[in-house]
Amino acid sequence: MKMSIAVVLSALSLGEKKLARYGHVATTTWLGRSALIKVAHILERIGLAMVGGAGGLYVAVGLMRMESELFRTEWMVLSMMLYGALGFYLGIDLPSRLAQTVKFTRPGEWSFDADAAAMASATGTFFASIAVFLFVGIIVLDHTVRDGFSVLVGCCWAIGTMLQIAAGAIGRSNVIVEDGSE
Repeated sequence: MKMSIAVVLSALSLGEKKLARYGHVATTTWLGRSALIKVAHILERIGLAMVGGAGGLYVAVGLMRMESELFRTEWMVLSMMLYGALGFYLGIDLPSRLAQTVKFTRPGEWSFDADAAAMASATGTFFASIAVFLFVGIIVLDHTVRDGFSVLVGCCWAIGTMLQIAAGAIGRSNVIVEDGSE
């Protein structure tokens, strides 16, 4: 038990650390906490992109049920999946430095950059998610809907994804302007 505690504590260290308190002297060098957070953030972004791609797939399958040949191609399905992945990758989680650069405002005041990015991200996530939810329900229940409704739901998803991408662009441009770096 003593050795396992020493290994865990040394793995979480920021550099070399002697763990004589537990009866062992272990000197190891591991990744620091900030590197682990960066890896976790990358994994989170990849997971969000996969969710966005899956959402794009469901929307594409819902649109494929229409009579139009435009939505029945593999390229359309692939492009909708990539568009969804890009939207969820860029838009849902705004850079953490954006929150650090936001200036405090009085109640009732509006900070354009931060508030616009947050509102666009939230609205885009809501619209894209509601469209995916509707199409999954339509597909699972094998319900037939009118083509106009399918187009409306597909446009809702496309606009929501576009708002997510815009939110990511607003948030990242604010960080670059305020901080001077990416």
